[in-house]
Amino acid sequence: MAIPYKYVVLINTTIGAFMAILDSNIVLIALPTITHDLHASPFEAVWIIMGYVLVTASLLMTFGRLSDIFGRVKLYILGFALFTIGSALCSIAPNGLSLVAFRLVQGAGGALIFSNAAALLTDAFPATERGRALGLNQVAGTVGSVLGLALGGILAGSFLGWRSIFWINIPFGTFATVWAYFKLKELSEPRRGEKLDSLGNVLFSGGLTIFLVGLMLGALIGWAPLYLGVMAIGVAMVGSFVFVETRVKYPLMDLSLFRIKAFATGMASNLLASIARGGVSLVLVFYFQGVLLLDAFTAGLWLIPFSVAFVTFGPLSGYLSDKVGSRGLATAGLLVTSLALFWFGIFPLGTSSDYLELLVPMVLAGAGGGLFVAPNVASIMNATPAPRRGIASGMNSTIVNAGFLLSLGLAFAVMAASVPTTVLQEIFAGTASSICPTIGPCAILERFVGSLHGLFLIMGFISLFAAVPAYMTKKQKAEYKAGPAAGID
Repeated sequence: MAIPYKYVVLINTTIGAFMAILDSNIVLIALPTITHDLHASPFEAVWIIMGYVLVTASLLMTFGRLSDIFGRVKLYILGFALFTIGSALCSIAPNGLSLVAFRLVQGAGGALIFSNAAALLTDAFPATERGRALGLNQVAGTVGSVLGLALGGILAGSFLGWRSIFWINIPFGTFATVWAYFKLKELSEPRRGEKLDSLGNVLFSGGLTIFLVGLMLGALIGWAPLYLGVMAIGVAMVGSFVFVETRVKYPLMDLSLFRIKAFATGMASNLLASIARGGVSLVLVFYFQGVLLLDAFTAGLWLIPFSVAFVTFGPLSGYLSDKVGSRGLATAGLLVTSLALFWFGIFPLGTSSDYLELLVPMVLAGAGGGLFVAPNVASIMNATPAPRRGIASGMNSTIVNAGFLLSLGLAFAVMAASVPTTVLQEIFAGTASSICPTIGPCAILERFVGSLHGLFLIMGFISLFAAVPAYMTKKQKAEYKAGPAAGID
């Protein structure tokens, strides 16, 4: 008996979510080992993570537009192939800078996958089942995150070394690429007469890159007028992007979608939520391995409850959102996340913390994210007219990744402000024992941990602010139709 097409789409996009999150967490947990082995600077270490996300965020809307023009399936398949090739290149990187470059190739593949996956699911499933489908997709990604944390720790500490973490993607990517080629079919109606907004793409991606480079250099070297000026140029370019998008015939970002209240409030809460939670895992990895001096495998195991809580609540919230709407679930998720971040900011972290003290806030943070994500995505996609789902999916993923980048930049700036660069490099490489080799209080590490308390408090308030637009999102009983009534020109 043939598998219904909607489940073919669900399984294939689920493999994509699994791969992407597996790879992300494998790299994350192995980052101190990679930093030590390649003698990477703190700047390179953070950009091994940030470069991938930056390219993904920069290209998502372009690929979303391309999918609306030429169709989603071909670009989705190309993304799998490119991601697999990028993984193979990462496994042979000779130094930190080359690894950053190869991660950019992976990011381009990831952008093609992410910009089309939600749209493919939305096209294949009826409105009454989308929340559940998106929730299951999120579950697969979180299962990948759980396996990535454990597997990354095992591989990074084994005789195979950290390079083996990139080998995982090759068989999965090859299978998914071939299967998608033969099984997926185009359900959308391509708009071949439209054109790309090249200027908008340059302004957005260039502005975001310039701002983050200025932020990172300012945090490492000092807040000289030069770096503040670089950041200002980045902000000006992004501001110019918004101006340009309202005046071009075929904009990269369809700002008219923001006339739909559910779309606008969903995107606003998504951006703030991403800023609040994006850097949490990175901070905890450096805390576990750089301060508590855990090995990669143990650090991965310690982080697993965070992902297990997410995978527990993700499908439940997706299922319930189909029944009761997204507002209550998304708002509750953000409030629970705020509680977890405030907990981290006030109580547990120290230079010698007990695991049980960290367990409760990690579980709460995971549960909050699981409650929020699927209902939020479902509300955004249900509010979007069918012909615009490709660009809406790209915009949503761009917002998530942009928030994640800003969260990483914020986290790095706060951490770098607390200790000298040489100390930060030892913490990032997991060799802080050379700073404080004797048992007892260590002032420099206590100062670093103090900065983490402040960072979590900032993130907690951002998550709290994100709950405001989430609560303003109305329950979606039926999808909006294209046309002026939906706010589409």
